[in-house]
Amino acid sequence: MPSISKKGQLMPQSPIRKLVPFAEKAAKDGKSIYYLNIGQPDIKTPEVAIKAVKEADIQVLSYSRSEGSEQYRQKIANYYTKHNIHVKHDDIIVTTGGSEALLFAFGSIMDVEDEIIIPEPFYANYNGFSTASGVKVVPVISKIEDNFALPAIEEFEKLITPRTKAILICNPGNPTGYLYSKEEIKKLAAIAKTHNLFLIADEVYREFAYDGETHYSILQEEGLEDYAIVIDSVSKRYSMCGARIGCMVSKNKEVIQTALKFAQARLSPPTLAQIASEAALETPQSYFDDVIEEYVERRNTLINELNKIEGVKVANPKGAFYCIAELPIKNSDVFAQWLLEAFDVDGETVMVAPAAGFYSTSGVGLNQIRIAYVLNKESLIKAVNIIKEALKVYND
Repeated sequence: MPSISKKGQLMPQSPIRKLVPFAEKAAKDGKSIYYLNIGQPDIKTPEVAIKAVKEADIQVLSYSRSEGSEQYRQKIANYYTKHNIHVKHDDIIVTTGGSEALLFAFGSIMDVEDEIIIPEPFYANYNGFSTASGVKVVPVISKIEDNFALPAIEEFEKLITPRTKAILICNPGNPTGYLYSKEEIKKLAAIAKTHNLFLIADEVYREFAYDGETHYSILQEEGLEDYAIVIDSVSKRYSMCGARIGCMVSKNKEVIQTALKFAQARLSPPTLAQIASEAALETPQSYFDDVIEEYVERRNTLINELNKIEGVKVANPKGAFYCIAELPIKNSDVFAQWLLEAFDVDGETVMVAPAAGFYSTSGVGLNQIRIAYVLNKESLIKAVNIIKEALKVYND
C-alpha cells in the first residue's frame, strides 16, 4: 500500500476538535453538553451582513480578484483608520479566513527548516501551519503565574539562530486571553529590527479588550513597516466564523507581492462571504459596546466560579474570550474524554479543550485546560459546577 507523507504523519490533531466523536456519542446517549472547547461565539451575526447576502443581486456567482475586491479592501483600510492604523487597500490581501493569511505569510517569508519563535501556549493551529510549511516552531514559554505576560527579552534572544525568520504573537491571545501592552509591543519591535526578523501579529480579537485597556497594533509602531505582518479575520469580530474571510496586511511591498502569488494559486476568496464581510463593516459601535459588556460579565462570572474550586489556578484574561485553567489532575486529555464518556450531573456534562495541544514543548500544559467563555452566564456557572463535581470524584 502506498505510504502517506512524513508531513502528513507529523500534522498534529486539533486539541479543540479531536474530542468531537466522544461528544457526539455522549449526545446520542442523551447527555446535554456545555461546549467550552471552541471559540464559536453565540453572539448574533450583525443583521446587516446577513441582509447583504440575502439581497445580493447576482446572476453569476463569479470569481473575485485574487487579492479580494478593491471595494472591500478599501473599506477594510477605512476600518483600520478608525483604529489609528494607517494602511492602503493595496497593503491588504483578502484570504479564506485568518488561517489562510497565516499560511500565505509563512509561505512568503520562510523556507523549509526555517524557524519561528512563538510565545506559548499559543493557538494550536500554529503548530499545524508550521508543519504544513516545513517550518520549525521555537517556543518561548510564558507562565500562568505571570498571567502569560511577554517573557523577558533575553529569553527571546537566547533562541535566535541564523535560521530564525520571524516572531509570531496573538494579541489579544488565544488561548490565554492575554493583551500585550504598548510597551511589550515596542520591545518585540526592537528585537525584530535588531535581529532583522519579521514580526507577525494575529490580531483577530482586536476589539475584545477589557478593563479600560486598549489594543496596540504592530502596524501603529513607527519604523516597523518592513517587518510587520498582521493577520486578521471577521470570524470573531462579527461572530461570522462560517464566512471564512480574513486578510493579511503589511506595508512591506515585497511581502504583499509574494503573498499575492499564493493568492493567485488558490484563485480567489469566496465572493458571497466578501459581500457579507463588507456589509459587516457598517456595524455600529453600539454592537461592540454591548458585546464587550457581555464578555466582561461572562469572564468575571467564569473566573469567580473557577476560583471557588480548591486546587484550581486560573489566569485573568484581559482580552479575547478564552482563559487557561490549571487543574489538580495529571492529564487533561484523559480528564476531558472522561467527562464526556463517564461523568454527568443530572444528565449534563462539559466539553473542554486540553491545553497541552496549545504548547509545542513536550510535557508542558498537561494539567491545564482552555475554556472559551462563549456561553451565557447561567450556562457558565452550571458548566463550572460540573467541573467542580467531577474533580471531587475523578481519580487519575
